[in-house]
Amino acid sequence: MPLTVATWNINSVRLRMPIVERLLREKAPDILCLQETKCPDDLFPAEAFRRLGYEHIAIHGQKGYHGVATVARRPIEMVEKRRFCEIEDSRHVSVRFQAGGRSILLHNFYVPAGGDEPNPAINWKFKHKLDFVAEMNAVPAEPDENSGSILVGDLNIAPLEHDVWSHKQLLNVVSHTPVETENFEAMRKAGRWVDLMRHNVPDDRKLYTWWSYRAQDWQASNRGRRLDHVWSSGSLVPAFRGYEILRDARGWDRPSDHVPVIASFDLD
Repeated sequence: MPLTVATWNINSVRLRMPIVERLLREKAPDILCLQETKCPDDLFPAEAFRRLGYEHIAIHGQKGYHGVATVARRPIEMVEKRRFCEIEDSRHVSVRFQAGGRSILLHNFYVPAGGDEPNPAINWKFKHKLDFVAEMNAVPAEPDENSGSILVGDLNIAPLEHDVWSHKQLLNVVSHTPVETENFEAMRKAGRWVDLMRHNVPDDRKLYTWWSYRAQDWQASNRGRRLDHVWSSGSLVPAFRGYEILRDARGWDRPSDHVPVIASFDLD
């Protein structure tokens, strides 16, 4: 069986625990990385995960906002809860686990959304987002062939033309502006990260992981964006076997506006 790693911006883990449980029962990923948990560490629903076999938990949360958590059916070792931009806002956690004779470092990120105005001079949220992405240059993929790195999460940027429903109409919309997409891709390449979701998928194929709550009928309008990402070090690319975007989860009861992405690796 392949090793599977899922990523999902759940938009409140306690509120949406029923659909998290559905995902774990139906898909049973080996590791699940959640973002926007909106939950302090002491209130995280750890027992609910343990009952489903996810006994290994690394959390970095806060009350009401942001927050990331990584839960696993296999042992994981907490590595770091990194602070970015000198702000304590719970947007990163990394763990290490063993698979296929390798030591794998797994980063779970929640990049700031950036607000609505794409001008850092008048919108501090957008400036924070740009500064955060710039600091991610200090998180490169591990180059060692005997190890490996995976980076997943809600990175809140749709970098390519066909990662959004309309490249032309969204060029001045936060998440797809040139300053974001260019800096984002430069950071990824400088860190020697491979965009696995585009590794064997042509750039002209539409890929979405997010559909706005504002859409009256998200499915009919299909105005999506690819805000959730799966990257790896080059050393893990030969083991990568593909991924699944669970589009149907956008229609589950009380859904998040993001859907899970599950990547598979031949590592066990």
